[in-house]
Amino acid sequence: MKKTIIALSMILTAMVGVAQTAQVRVKYDVMAPSKSKSGAKEMTLISGNGKSLYFNDMSFYVDSMNSTPEGKRKLAEIQMAAWMTTGADGGMVIDMTRGNAPLKKTHLYVEKDFLSGTERVYDSWATESGYYDEPLNGIEWEIGDSTITVLGYSCVMAVADYHGRKWTAWFAPELPLSDGPWKLSGLPGLILLAHSGDTFRFEAKGIVQVDGDVPEVWSKEKYSKVDRLKALSDDEYFKSNRHSVMKARYEEYRAYDKEGNALDDEKYDPEIYAIEPDYAKHDKK
Repeated sequence: MKKTIIALSMILTAMVGVAQTAQVRVKYDVMAPSKSKSGAKEMTLISGNGKSLYFNDMSFYVDSMNSTPEGKRKLAEIQMAAWMTTGADGGMVIDMTRGNAPLKKTHLYVEKDFLSGTERVYDSWATESGYYDEPLNGIEWEIGDSTITVLGYSCVMAVADYHGRKWTAWFAPELPLSDGPWKLSGLPGLILLAHSGDTFRFEAKGIVQVDGDVPEVWSKEKYSKVDRLKALSDDEYFKSNRHSVMKARYEEYRAYDKEGNALDDEKYDPEIYAIEPDYAKHDKK
């Protein structure tokens, strides 16, 4: 297969002024390994006019409600209305597994600014909310000549190694936005499908043109600046020692499985669960 190593600086500079004027909203199905059933399975990308935001709709709604005292009260009312039920003895019981109450599915937001050439990642690591900045177009893509069709668009394959994983992406030249799901970007067309082996996968399931500004992350003042590698390392420690850490913080903390057995800590393997496992190799240096 003929492949070309692309240096996209000149192409992308031109695209900032032209291609980024079209604004689209893309829904992505997300697959990622997890020990629990929680977590976002659907994410949204709104891109255009020189910037973009990647986020989960429900998390965005919950954060918007929690941004004001009135919103917090209203959110609590909606949640309680969904969770409250009548027990066997006639009393009221709160069952958080019941109903479709709005709950935050993920803390992740990825904010890209194509005019300044930077991206900012907001998330929660080891229960602490933070953000870090990275340069855009830091992924060295290798474009091939294979094509597939996604949502009716002819997409071209590209591959790259990024932060510890090898990615295969399929981008649509008909959609001249140098953007994609999560932190994946830097190709001459919108990425509609991307995967790293059989573990992590993003696949567009709908795309529409939209008006208005790209939304902003709510309550940015609550996030503190962090170092990416340290934040990921701290998060691994917390996930590998979750119950021990929580017991140390809260004397009354207890965690049990469905059979009533106390839960023990489980080793978190970054090679399986981390979308960016490069921090683990960095820690060993």
